[in-house]
Amino acid sequence: MTKTLKLNSTTLLVTSALVSNLALAQEDTQENNQADALDFEQIIVTGTPHATTKMKSSVSVSTLEIGDVEIASPRTSAEILRSIPGIKSESTGGDGNANIAVRGLPVAAGGAKFLQLQEDGLPILQFGDIAFGNADIFLRADSTIESIQAIRGGSASTTASNAPGGIINFLSKTGESESGSLGATIGLDYDTIRSDFEFGGYLSDDIRFHIGGFVREGEGARETGYNGLSGGQIKANLTKELDNGYVRVYFKHLNDHSTSYLPMPMYADGSSIPGFDAQSATPHSAYLLSTLRLNGDNNISRGDVRDGMNPVVNAVGFETSLDLSDDWKFENRFRITDISGSFVSLFPAEVADSDTIAASFGDGATLHYANGPQAGEAFPTNANDNGLAMRIHTFDVGINDFGSLVNDLKLTRTFDELSVTAGYYVARQEINMSWLWNSYLMEVKGDNAALLNVKDKDGNALSESGLYAYGVPFWGNCCQRNYDLTYNIRAPYLALSTEVGNFTIDASVRRDEGEAVGTYAGAVQQAIDMNGDGTISVPEQSVSGIDNANPQTANYDWGYTSYSIGSNYSINDSNSLFARVSRGGRANADRLAFGKIRPDGSVTAEDSIDLVDQVEVGYKYKGDGLGLFVTGFMAETEEQNFEATTQKFFDRVYEATGIELEAAYNIGDFNLKGGLTWTDAEITQDQVNPDVVGNTPRRQADLLYTFTTSYIMNEATFGLNLIGTTDAYAQDNNDLKFDGYTQVNAFAQYLITEDFSISLNVNNLFDAIGITEAEEGSAASKDVIRARAINGRTSSLSLRYSF
Repeated sequence: MTKTLKLNSTTLLVTSALVSNLALAQEDTQENNQADALDFEQIIVTGTPHATTKMKSSVSVSTLEIGDVEIASPRTSAEILRSIPGIKSESTGGDGNANIAVRGLPVAAGGAKFLQLQEDGLPILQFGDIAFGNADIFLRADSTIESIQAIRGGSASTTASNAPGGIINFLSKTGESESGSLGATIGLDYDTIRSDFEFGGYLSDDIRFHIGGFVREGEGARETGYNGLSGGQIKANLTKELDNGYVRVYFKHLNDHSTSYLPMPMYADGSSIPGFDAQSATPHSAYLLSTLRLNGDNNISRGDVRDGMNPVVNAVGFETSLDLSDDWKFENRFRITDISGSFVSLFPAEVADSDTIAASFGDGATLHYANGPQAGEAFPTNANDNGLAMRIHTFDVGINDFGSLVNDLKLTRTFDELSVTAGYYVARQEINMSWLWNSYLMEVKGDNAALLNVKDKDGNALSESGLYAYGVPFWGNCCQRNYDLTYNIRAPYLALSTEVGNFTIDASVRRDEGEAVGTYAGAVQQAIDMNGDGTISVPEQSVSGIDNANPQTANYDWGYTSYSIGSNYSINDSNSLFARVSRGGRANADRLAFGKIRPDGSVTAEDSIDLVDQVEVGYKYKGDGLGLFVTGFMAETEEQNFEATTQKFFDRVYEATGIELEAAYNIGDFNLKGGLTWTDAEITQDQVNPDVVGNTPRRQADLLYTFTTSYIMNEATFGLNLIGTTDAYAQDNNDLKFDGYTQVNAFAQYLITEDFSISLNVNNLFDAIGITEAEEGSAASKDVIRARAINGRTSSLSLRYSF
């Protein structure tokens, strides 16, 4: 029997190579979806005090269609988020370490400071911008995911801590469908292989389960010279259905390695340097696999560059939802997570011609190959047709403990048309990490660059095997550090919601309070025989260790009150209007150390928290296969921050206004969906650098857009996805500007049998060039800069069996 093939909104396949995931559905379901192209009648459980439909809610919310995800052909979890209107996801860092912004709220120092990433309703981390610990590093989306709900704007302020800009919630399958799948994906023009599995169903009439995960191995989308992707994940849950609700237990184990792509050398106009392709190359090399350094306890140890971003996560959770008598409802979610691992990558602290690099070590100094095919030979001024060398800092960070404990309890009572929810949120977040950085010299070359040694004018060695310093003297030996900090959060909240005629009105308030306790220690220099050869070489004369004998103390608390008031007016079944006014807050964490924490451990109230004020108005339409969601927004954002690569603090206020549009149109087997966000953002105050007042914040484009189209033809499905941005400034001085770009992704699937399919995914079909960030703020078009660019074209082939 031939069935109608339809994009399935309950299954997700992502990461390095996606296993395609289309499912069979009945024609009447397809017709219903055509009448509600944006799923306005879907129940929203994220960012709202109680479940409601998108049409009746007064929040800006998107439910990500998984078919759209497949067509977009993402290679990482962060690339999924690019398809959400209002979200700017700079996913050029690999499978993690993405910069994620929402509606003009800034990303001054990386991560997702004002946005919270959640799994099954609880945050992955309490702070989305921990240095070298961005929340997406510890997230892997795979076929265990049922759906993704994204809330933008002020309604998130009172439903989550430290999330005034929004919430993105990855919801897992729970076995409600007796089904499963097996998939395998291989890279056609890059080295990766991945296998996915998932299945679930009922063990008895009232007990159901789901289990799934993935494993993968390969070099990845860029040429690292070794397997930069290695590891996997397994997740499982067990649900006991009750007459009045359910109880559920679940666990997750993640141990994965992925290369972190940091800024790399290229020309300011976006073109590649000879010998180093900005779309496929990386400084990572088979000739720099390990580092020798002092660990956090000042013991000689080795770090492995191949570890890359290595999240080791073990999480156990419990949740329950019970409808009690007399219109009471009880909900509780609990999770304890053990997180450790590492973040190791190569950062070009300086890129210059070889003579300039050599001269920085003294008159007459020269460079020589330290390893590789030309080991021992002089490094020529025209090497690799570019004559350039790099001063490399190894961002070698040991994640000792990022564990957390979180509990969110709420009780709801319904009185006729009035719903009252009271809740209490408690969390503990550990931030225990060690920065163990070294300095090397390397040639500028893609595909296994060699390290370089330096000799003085008399031929004496100033480096060993490419390492010229145990530490980072080019940055004043700033960055050998230990953090051992604990953050406790308590947040009672109250929400009211009622329906009066065609109006739905809600109001909520949340009081966040917390304290930070612990110690942190900086660098101390000493002479140590690191390699044990009995001789103190030049690099061993000043080795950076941790000044554990003189730790500094953190002992401060913070508190802020958030509120949100909104209303939705249903004009009729097809049209509604909404408006919302909100204030939310965000506590600052580890980035306050080494500058903002006083000697007695205290922090000023202004430094401890940042507040965000927002206003939103919107319009929703559904009918005749067309869905339209338009939101106007205004935001004023305070920000205190610290940037590791520049060693600078920020103390600013930003303002942003804009319009967010999401639209979809379905006609028969042809589907269109798109979104765009126009933003006018400005730095309105700066206590540290007033010269930037009035400028546009770094990397903030006027327009972001995404467009997805698909067509189903018998057993075949075809799709295209466009993701683009207009011009944006590299830095806040508004001098160097990056060109806008449009990235086109393609998808095709053929159903060989009813249960077995083959699909082709092409990411960046036309090999577009796009820069997302750079260290330099001023440069001529052919000046060398250090920037992160989108990957060039990658193609993958997937086989999938569904049962």
